[in-house]
Amino acid sequence: MTRNFLVDTLPTPKPIVSSDNSQETTPGREPVKVVIFGTKSGVNNTIITLYKLGFAQVNEWSPLLPSSNPGEVMSILTRHIVTT
Repeated sequence: MTRNFLVDTLPTPKPIVSSDNSQETTPGREPVKVVIFGTKSGVNNTIITLYKLGFAQVNEWSPLLPSSNPGEVMSILTRHIVTT
């Protein structure tokens, strides 16, 4: 695995998204859900691709859940965004 040794000269912005999975609502934040539907391999491959792109950690997604369509599963990612 290669590593990037370039120095980041830009300040790191404060994240406005949290991956906290708590069910409590916090003033100024709202939950947003991202859902992937497809075959088991299709959903797993998409989760891995999104991980490689830096979108979400693999363990942040729900376990594969059956959908209402035969042979189809889904996985859910919940993020909390800052509202203004």
